[in-house]
Amino acid sequence: MTSIPSSMTAIEISTPGGPEVLKPATLATPAPGAGEVLIKVAAAGVNRPDVLQRKGAYPPPPGASEIPGLEVSGEVVALGEDAARWNLGDRVCALVAGGGYAEYCTVHETNALPVPDGLTMAEAAGVPETFFTVWTNVFERGRLKPGESLLVHGGSSGIGTTAIQIASQLGSTVYTTAGSADKCAACESLGADRAINYREEDFVEVLKQATGKKGIDVILDMVGGDYIQRNIKAAARDGRIVNIAYLNGSKAEVDFMMVMLKRLTLTGSTLRVRSVTDKAAIADALRSTVWPLIEAGKVKPQLFKTFPLAQADKAHALMETSAHIGKIVLEI
Repeated sequence: MTSIPSSMTAIEISTPGGPEVLKPATLATPAPGAGEVLIKVAAAGVNRPDVLQRKGAYPPPPGASEIPGLEVSGEVVALGEDAARWNLGDRVCALVAGGGYAEYCTVHETNALPVPDGLTMAEAAGVPETFFTVWTNVFERGRLKPGESLLVHGGSSGIGTTAIQIASQLGSTVYTTAGSADKCAACESLGADRAINYREEDFVEVLKQATGKKGIDVILDMVGGDYIQRNIKAAARDGRIVNIAYLNGSKAEVDFMMVMLKRLTLTGSTLRVRSVTDKAAIADALRSTVWPLIEAGKVKPQLFKTFPLAQADKAHALMETSAHIGKIVLEI
């Protein structure tokens, strides 16, 4: 059995602020509680909510670790009381409510999944947060069905590259927006039927023409701001618009007449505060529906760059440039 040290290196947020506030620190190694496992972390994904937490705008839910990091991959090295799903030495990736930027991390056993065959540990660390988010928002809240159309804003992000691949593999026509020709080309190579450079084209007009004025069945939006009204214009009758973030702000002036006339559903969610049971149900759905696609090589996390754990500040600085296509990961 792997010997577990009493202390570990983790990344602390010394004070709310820029990337430079992320500091390596020596902290006590956590112990798994009832139903939990302790993971020796191999890699941890970097996500936009981590940036918000660093700035003081997204505190961890009650009882969660103050250490940032919402997804990890690694090896199970200890089992809490009544934890029976995993064996010591199993390779897993997991969705965590915090604590990912560290050498060790605890998680409820039901919120972990086996590392898919064919993925490196760094790639596997880029799966949970984005895949859980896409599944619950696009396929559960958005009710996307084969044959329907999906618009993904921010198509070159970790969320975007994931949504494009899964939706196209499951039989939907996918459109996306991105901010450069290179990003648009990357999105189309992953399965998007049409990527729209939002700096040069109006996505509402492009999609009106592309769909023969029908509009889009499901829209996944992380932009907000003036996109809120524009999404309503772009949506098809009985369309579903799902918000998962508001990079351009959560307030907008909206004419709701089209919501009524088109019978639209406006919804949204955050993942971090949801219960262990909710996350376990999403994990089960992913394992049965999406894991076979990953293991067949049809869907793959897009790994843009890795950094050592101590350079979490550099990883955040890169994320805030939005120059990346896909995932940024810390390797331990």
